[in-house]
Order: sequence, then structure tokens, then C-alpha cells
Amino acid sequence: MYGLTLLLAIPLGKYIANVFKPESANGPIERFIYRLAGLDSSRDMTWKENLIALLTINAVWLGFAFTLLLIQGSLPLNPDGNPSMTPDLAFNTAISFMVNCDLQHYSGESGLTYLTQLFVVNFLMFTSAATGIASLLLVVRSFLPKAVDTVGNFYVFFVKAITRILLPISFVVALLLAFSGTPASFDGKDSIVTMQGDTVGVSRGPAAGMIAIKHAGTNGGGWFGANSAHPFENPTYFTNVVEMVAQVLLPIAMLFALGFLINRRRFTWVVYSVMTIGMLCLLIPTLVTEFHGNPAIAQLGVIQPTGAMEGKEVRFGPLASAYWSIVTTIISTGSVNSMHDSSMALSGTMELLGMMTNAFYGGCGVGFLNYYYYLIIAVFISGLMVGRTPELFGRKVEAREIKIASIVALLSTLLVKGGTALAAWVYINYPNGAGVASDLVGKPSAWLNNPANHGFTEVLYEFTSANANNGSGFEGLGDNNFFWNYATGIVLILGRFIPIIGPVAIAGLLAQKKYVPESSGTLPTDTATFGLMTFAVILIITALSFFPALALGPLAEYFSLK
Repeated sequence: MYGLTLLLAIPLGKYIANVFKPESANGPIERFIYRLAGLDSSRDMTWKENLIALLTINAVWLGFAFTLLLIQGSLPLNPDGNPSMTPDLAFNTAISFMVNCDLQHYSGESGLTYLTQLFVVNFLMFTSAATGIASLLLVVRSFLPKAVDTVGNFYVFFVKAITRILLPISFVVALLLAFSGTPASFDGKDSIVTMQGDTVGVSRGPAAGMIAIKHAGTNGGGWFGANSAHPFENPTYFTNVVEMVAQVLLPIAMLFALGFLINRRRFTWVVYSVMTIGMLCLLIPTLVTEFHGNPAIAQLGVIQPTGAMEGKEVRFGPLASAYWSIVTTIISTGSVNSMHDSSMALSGTMELLGMMTNAFYGGCGVGFLNYYYYLIIAVFISGLMVGRTPELFGRKVEAREIKIASIVALLSTLLVKGGTALAAWVYINYPNGAGVASDLVGKPSAWLNNPANHGFTEVLYEFTSANANNGSGFEGLGDNNFFWNYATGIVLILGRFIPIIGPVAIAGLLAQKKYVPESSGTLPTDTATFGLMTFAVILIITALSFFPALALGPLAEYFSLK
């Protein structure tokens, strides 16, 4: 599956680079959109103007989504009669899909109507993915051998990302899913009599299109509550392969597109190699531990011929589920075809590390932006170690750039560990809501379905997923209440936009600096040695930031099973 993904990603990367070359002409659809919106597509903007445009248009979408979710029960296209959302749940859901996280504190088929699935969820899946792609393109000019004051036009990048990339790929994936059995109609629930004689209502709807863009745009979420473990959302092993390829395709293709755009393919291969090694470091232990099963069960004399099957779909088994669980957490998709809460402890550790690092492939475009601030730190440290002026592609990396990169790198630690600490404090001090308005936090003692280390991991995973714009969860956590909806909502916003604002600001500052041609005194950034240095920086920062929290949760659980 990974080989197929790579085989498709290289030509797709070249196509994407051609789409976004400055000389690439606008098509009739793009020109119509620009004319309708009153945009001058020929005007380049500064990095500050582009960031204002990005943040402003996302704020508009947030208000639009929040309003529709509040009144969805009174709107058409609601054949199952699903109710409107409460303000706190609507707040969380609107933010979640706007920022490409798609964390769901509701059950898919019963929490939304067909109208909000299409005009809120599907709409935001396209816009959030396009925002990420456009954000990456705003850093491109800082890599080119010319000092400039402008970094492109966010609106042009955004529109082309939808019309030329996301829509075509999603259309192909949706067709493959629909012809494989995924629902694509507006019918309401169907009554089915089971083999046991029970009558059950089975939800349907226009699911194929949503499932296509959720993977092509590294969005995640699920039309159905069980996500891609649901037999309608992921009917066969073929659809499982399609969805796994679709969610990894664009993150890798965007890396190759970057190499074609800046004409530094060797540098791109170094970045790709670092990210791939990071993925393998997480994937291999997960495959091994899931294949060998649960040691606690083995000690009872129970043979596990197919590995650890708790929480797995028998159609896919532990190996396909293990692969999915890692690729969905190292990128920002967050969809699942198994229940991560049932993963082995070591697998849970790897899933968490993928999100804590958040720099191995990542989401559409933003994967490289997360890698970018590690790159800046690695350049600075390497330059000091060898006695050379820290430079990246002919531009000096100075105090301002390092401060911004360091703040962004440390922010995720604050959001994840700070949120986890706050939740733990509420849980311990107010288990029954006494002393705190119970309608705000519910009963914290009922938050967790699992005690001790695993319960702590459920809390840690929720904030990690929100900060990484991932959206997957350890679903033993009762999270649909005021505390979790607002706490993760705030983390969602900061975890999405600060890692975009920081790298774009760094790139904008570097783009304005005088370009100095590379010489024998320049620190090369396209060598295996520098790639190893960058990997070490990523590893050290992540380990120092998160190892204590991991030691209290999944690692403690892992050693308790030995």
C-alpha cells in the first residue's frame, strides 16, 4: 500500500508544482470565482496581508458553521429527525472542522443532518485542506534566490487547491467507494431484520463524497460514528486500501511538489527520508506488538493466532489496522478503522508520538510547515556547532526567526500538558462536580471508562489529538460536555493557526533578506548528515517535552503487562 502511494505521489507532485507555478494560467472556473469575489488574482501580497486574509476568511466560515449547527434540527434534509446541537457542542464541532481536525464529540449519523453533513462538514473539509496547501505555498519564495517583499496570493493558492487538486482526487475516490457499496443517496434510515429476528434502523445518506474528501484532504471524522470501521463507510478490503492510499497521498505529493517548485529535489528527498524514517520508527513497533497479541492474555494460556483482535475489524485484522493507526496519526487525518482505545499500550505510545512530533508527512501542506520550524532550529544549532553563520538557502537565520520557531515548538507542549493537567486536577478534586457547576463539567468521575494509567492516556490523547489537528480519540473518554467541548475547542484553534502563523512569518522575514549565493562556507542542508541532525532535533525536542507524560500513561501500562 505504501509503495502504491509513493508511486502515485511522485507524478502528482509534479502536477501540483505545475498548477502553482507563477506562469500557470487561471482556468475559466478560477476566473469566474475571482470575478464573483472581486479579487485581483494578479496582485501579490506581503506575508502579513496573506495571514490576515487566511485568518479572516476562516473566521467567517466559523460563524457560518456554528450558526447552521445550532439550528440544524429546524432545517431541511433531515429525514431522521436529528436535533440541533447545544451551543458548546456546536462551538467545538464548528472549530474542529474549520481547522482540519474533525474531532467529533458527537456520533456521526445521529449528531448531524444531511444538510449540515454537506454544507458544514463537507464544505469545511475542502476549505481547511485548501488552507493548509495555500499556507505551504506562502513559504516557497523564501527558498528562491531573490529577495522579495511579497510571498504570493493566498486566495489564488486557495482556489486552485480546490479546483485543480482536491475536487478531482475526491471525485475519483468517491466513485470507487460508491461502486464498492458506500451509500451515496439521500434516503433516510432503512429498517433491516437481522438473522436474530431483531428489527434495526440502519443510517444511510450521501456518505461517499464526504468519506472521499475526509481522506484526500487529510481531514478525518466520520459520516458514521464508527468511522471507517463501519461496514458502510469502509465496506471491503479494496475500499480499505483506497482510503489508506488516499489519506497519505497528498502529504507526500506536496513534498515532491515543493522540490519541483524551488528546484531543490535533493533537499526534498532528504526531508522525505527523515519523515519516512520517523514513520518507520513508529510503524514497526506497532506492527510487531499488535501481531504478537496481548501478553496478559497469553499468560492465561490463550492462543492468539491472529494477534491482538480487541477493537479490530475482522475484515482487516491487526496488521492493516496497525498500519492505518500510524499513518492516520502521523498525518492529520485521524480517521480510524479500529478503536485506538483498544490498541496495545505500545501501539498507543506510537500513535501519541506521531501526533506529538507532528512533523512526519503531516496534513496537506501543513506537514512541512511543522517540519519547517524544526528545520530552522536545526540550521541554527548546526551553524553554531561548526562555527558557521546559520543560513537557510542563502539567507541568514537570526534571532527573530529562532525565537518564533522556539515559541511554536514549545506551544504544543503547553497546550497538551497544560490541558491534561487541568483535566486531571478537575477529575481529582471534583469527581462528582461538587464545588463546580455540574452542568459545566458533568461528573468527572464518569469521564473515564478505564482507571489508572489507561484513563490518564485517554485524557492525554484527547488534548494531543486536538493540538495536532488530528481528530482521532481514545473513545473511552466521555467528552461531550461543557468542559471538554470548550477546552479542546481552544486548543484546536491555537494548535492549528500558531503553527501556520509562525512558519509563514519566518518565511516572510527570510524572503525580505538579501540573498547570498552558497559557497564552500555555507552549511549544506541537502545532505544525509544534516537530515540526521534534523531528525535528532525532532527526537530530542519531542522526548524532552512529552516523555514524562508518556511515562505516566501508555509506557506505565506497557510495563505493567510484562
